[in-house]
Amino acid sequence: MTHQVRAVVARGKGAPVSLETIIVPDPGPGEALVKIEACGVCHTDLHYREGGINDDFPFLLGHEAAGVVESVGEGVTDVAPGDFVILNWRAVCGQCRACLRGESWYCFATHNAKQKMTLLDGTELSPALGIGAFAEKTLVAAGQCTKVDPTASAAAAGLLGCGVMAGIGAAINTGNVGRGDSVAVIGCGGVGAAAIAGANLAGAAKVIAVDIDDRKLETASKLGATHTVNSKSADAVEAIRELTGGHGADVVIEAVGRPETYKQAFYARDLAGTVVLVGVPTPEMKLELPLLDVFGRGGSLKSSWYGDCLPSRDFPMLIDLYLQGRLDLDAFVTETIALDEVEEAFERMHHGDVLRSVVVL
Repeated sequence: MTHQVRAVVARGKGAPVSLETIIVPDPGPGEALVKIEACGVCHTDLHYREGGINDDFPFLLGHEAAGVVESVGEGVTDVAPGDFVILNWRAVCGQCRACLRGESWYCFATHNAKQKMTLLDGTELSPALGIGAFAEKTLVAAGQCTKVDPTASAAAAGLLGCGVMAGIGAAINTGNVGRGDSVAVIGCGGVGAAAIAGANLAGAAKVIAVDIDDRKLETASKLGATHTVNSKSADAVEAIRELTGGHGADVVIEAVGRPETYKQAFYARDLAGTVVLVGVPTPEMKLELPLLDVFGRGGSLKSSWYGDCLPSRDFPMLIDLYLQGRLDLDAFVTETIALDEVEEAFERMHHGDVLRSVVVL
């Protein structure tokens, strides 16, 4: 059996997305069919549309989603029809070298659905991050479904599927922020704002938000930033040092993904401190640092992949904190939109007007 559903498709590099009817097959072994309830509009979707990931057009966009399992294929036991789930792009295999050494959050062979979703003419679609959730229904590997408390708002919960988890995890998992630490976050868009929330959850004593947009700094304060720095009018490194007794922060999280801001992060950390890169650079970017400074300042320079999260561990825990009122996921939902408004959401993203637009079905 197959299903005809509406979905957002990117047919060519830079071309506006279109709302089309696609064909979704019933789940095969190890797969699940999920009825999407909400999906965030992430920068990664825009990168796909612009050809910044690869050129495997047409793409079925959307990956930051929550919904209800409609049916499962043979051998699936972890989720069942009716389960409320958050979709993830790290369905751990359990057998690669990372999984076998007990570091499954680095899994190098994550699962995706084997069957392909297609256009009406049979053209195979490339689902964004193996998910493709700007659709009424999508087909994924069952391991991409993480069951969570169904009382959570789908619009808020789905954001853990990518950007919010990346930021929170950059602080808690990669940066290993501890009680009493000082933390600086450079770049306070969706991921950076989530890193601030994560640092606050971890018990940081001082959380410094750095951005060039006062609107984003205001949101950062609501999510737990104790200090804000507008780096358009102040030197970010000097401001962070001044706020940390002249030493620099214990952990600096770079959530922009540019050489200039990475250098700021490098020099704004304390001796033996940690820099976490969670902002995604583009292929042509180069970084140049004096090797003596890398050696002399000690500490750790880390990259955070998906917040080094393990969905089965982190998603239920963070949803519990959300339902307890200790993590304000709703603050990340700037607006809810319809499936046919994704292209307009991309435009608002360019202007920095939103943390997240969320498609609600």
